[in-house]
Amino acid sequence: MTSRLPALLGIDSPIVLGAFGGLSSVELTAAVSNAGGLGSYGLYGYDADRITRTAAELRARTDRPIALNLWMPTGDEVSPDDVDWEAATTALAPLFEQVGLEVPERPARFLPDVDEQLEAVIAARPAVLSVVFGVPDRQTMERLHEAGIVVVGTATTPAEAVFLERAGVDAVVATGPEAGGHRVSFLAPAEESLIGTIALVPAVTDAVSVPVIAAGGIADRRGVAAAFALGAEGVQIGTAFLRAAESAAPASHRAALAGVAESGTVLTRAMSGRLARGVRNVAVSAIETGESIAPFPAQNWLTGRFRSRAAELDRGELLSLWAGQGASLLASSSPAPSAADVFAELAAGLPH
Repeated sequence: MTSRLPALLGIDSPIVLGAFGGLSSVELTAAVSNAGGLGSYGLYGYDADRITRTAAELRARTDRPIALNLWMPTGDEVSPDDVDWEAATTALAPLFEQVGLEVPERPARFLPDVDEQLEAVIAARPAVLSVVFGVPDRQTMERLHEAGIVVVGTATTPAEAVFLERAGVDAVVATGPEAGGHRVSFLAPAEESLIGTIALVPAVTDAVSVPVIAAGGIADRRGVAAAFALGAEGVQIGTAFLRAAESAAPASHRAALAGVAESGTVLTRAMSGRLARGVRNVAVSAIETGESIAPFPAQNWLTGRFRSRAAELDRGELLSLWAGQGASLLASSSPAPSAADVFAELAAGLPH
């Protein structure tokens, strides 16, 4: 089939890098764009100044289209004053102790205001804004389009895809629960929105008229070919690129990806308060067996304090080891493959 995505996004090949909240790197994003795909950069937790700086860094590395990614508020996010801080921090205290940190004080806020983030994105004028957990309001969508920014929404069900199309998105990512990282459901609970990629993609392509990008469990040329056979016009790949040399993933995270064939992955709310897929480790097991998991974004903010230190120490047992089920398909190699090598393997599955 002919894909509309290259013309829509200004790219050569309809391969999109998944945006990693907390794990994105300028080097990897630029490498995927320079290879002819769409490099994506996750802006979770970034304030306006940091977004502006990041966009400038990306422009310095590539003149090809890139996507910036934002999380939309769903309305169930808690503020610091809503949280039983003693219960939340007591449950996590042993994990802070393992990296030599005191439990943090209650912050003034957990996340920057999304309107502040959107203003910075509009000013930065990336080729694409990709969003998860919903879509900006109609006025903001109009401003994004007036700025020449293509908007890509993310759906875990056909109903969400229809909602996104009606809201004015230009393309939809249909992401199955095989994908690593957070389940980005927004119309129904994530546990009720676990339609596998092979069933989800054709259902979404039948439900909407905009191009559909398949995501979840795709890690090599076979998955790419299958996605197009199901009606997708592009693929979004996360886990396979985490193994690339340009990735920001610590060595312990890369090792966990290499071991997924034996360890498997789990869906858990332990690390962030929202359902996400990753490799079970000491932190996940300890939190799941504890007495309290704070709601999002409190849990994510709290674990983020010890995860940052654990990343510096390369302590994989205390990280969010996000990984998709397709990680078991990745060939183990040393040194790590380049992003161009990963891209070439995926591109080999594109229809000719």
